[in-house]
Amino acid sequence: MSFFVLIFTSFLAIALAQKDPHYVDGRTTMVHLFEWKFDDIAKECEDFLGPQGYGGVQVSPINENLIIKDRPWFERYQPMSYKIISRSGNESEFEKMVTRCKKAGVLIYVDTVINHMTQDTEGPAIGTGGTLANPKNFSYPGVPYSLKDFHTPPCQIQASDYPTNATAVRICELNGLHDLNQTKEYVQSKIIQFFNTIIDHGVAGLRIDAAKHMWPQDLKVIYDKTKYLSLKGVGNLPSLRPYIYQEVVDLGGEAVSKYEYTDLASVIEFKYGIILGNMFRGQDKLSRLETFNDSNAWGLLPTNDALVMIDNHDNQRGHGAGGAAILTYKDPKPYKMAIAFMLAHPYGHPRVMSSYAFNDPSQGPPANLDGSIISPEISNDRCTNGWVCEHRWPQIYHMVQFRNLVKNEPVKNWWSDENNQIAFSRGSKGFVAFTVEGDLNQTLQTGLPAGTYCDVITGDVVDGKRRLRQCTGKSVLVDSDGRANITILSKELEGVLALHTQARL
Repeated sequence: MSFFVLIFTSFLAIALAQKDPHYVDGRTTMVHLFEWKFDDIAKECEDFLGPQGYGGVQVSPINENLIIKDRPWFERYQPMSYKIISRSGNESEFEKMVTRCKKAGVLIYVDTVINHMTQDTEGPAIGTGGTLANPKNFSYPGVPYSLKDFHTPPCQIQASDYPTNATAVRICELNGLHDLNQTKEYVQSKIIQFFNTIIDHGVAGLRIDAAKHMWPQDLKVIYDKTKYLSLKGVGNLPSLRPYIYQEVVDLGGEAVSKYEYTDLASVIEFKYGIILGNMFRGQDKLSRLETFNDSNAWGLLPTNDALVMIDNHDNQRGHGAGGAAILTYKDPKPYKMAIAFMLAHPYGHPRVMSSYAFNDPSQGPPANLDGSIISPEISNDRCTNGWVCEHRWPQIYHMVQFRNLVKNEPVKNWWSDENNQIAFSRGSKGFVAFTVEGDLNQTLQTGLPAGTYCDVITGDVVDGKRRLRQCTGKSVLVDSDGRANITILSKELEGVLALHTQARL
């Protein structure tokens, strides 16, 4: 084998490894616990996420950030240093969380902000760890960074730059955030040091915020010099690269393309939530999803390159991409349907959003008067006191379990009709049906073995009298030929039905 073939093979192996979330125990799905504290995340891993089959948690940025008046959520995206100290907790609490979650079978992924530092401030710039900075002079002693570490002279990204000027998108400031020059070895070294510290604490991967605004060749240098995963984070699996998924907002027609980043690691596919948002709002025909396995036909990334979502912390607030197409917890019925489809269909690596309630798009998480985050309170397995916790909605976590069960099975037995209704099976292990318009009442091929099944959207399998399994919701009888009468009424709170072999009574 030639030297060049060896180099290419090595690069390919690293890139492929960085597209693997490394979930354990057959798990398949990540949840973003947006703005949660480390201690609360650890407890949630033990009490709920681990037992219900979630594979990972994305945590909000962990590094020291600028304290902004009224504590908006976006202050977390204005770094002051790479010290691990934020509203979520300190470095010791972070490390303990990673360890506790890993013991529960749940891996941790950190949202990292390396494109920029802060905006200018009117008064003193103070970080969550007490670090001071002088943003007007590009002085950040907590790293340290100075003017020479930024793209200078500073320029601002204009709306007109996105379709035509890739250089401006990558070297100018995004919303006035001082833009680091990742081409410089010193800047690279500080970012690599930060990544390696996180990895030493046992995380399984990294989200790269604003990757679109950095040169791919600079990110490649940083990724290549980042450590292999610590056994502390992923167990007895040596020589694994961290899972890296990059924020590249590309809906087509822009100077910066998401495909420029797929040789490096995974990319967040923003078109995905827009497509499904339109579908389950009834603005497009569900029948078209029969071709959803063909990513080229939809302008989507190849399935192994993509992290997918229905919404995230940005676009549920009208930022990022998608606009009115994006479904959120505020539209619960179509939102649950879109998430159910995401978790039932094999495309991409799914991430579930877990929110707090908000009216003002800038509003931070539930907090005390001193700015400290209030822990979610749990009542009847649901969050209260301002936390939404979509990941605890049974229609969502039951579909996480569905995906875990059917993950290697192909889409089969596709059915659709003119009433915006569809159904399909995942091999012989699972079956789902959806209706956006009117009642669904059809005899359909489920692909499942004969028996009575619990619809996991409307109920749980529980032990009944004489230890017989019962369903607290709707039950469906599957005949010996795999066919069943499938009924979903439009008046029901969910327009979806789901069956799988572990829910056979």
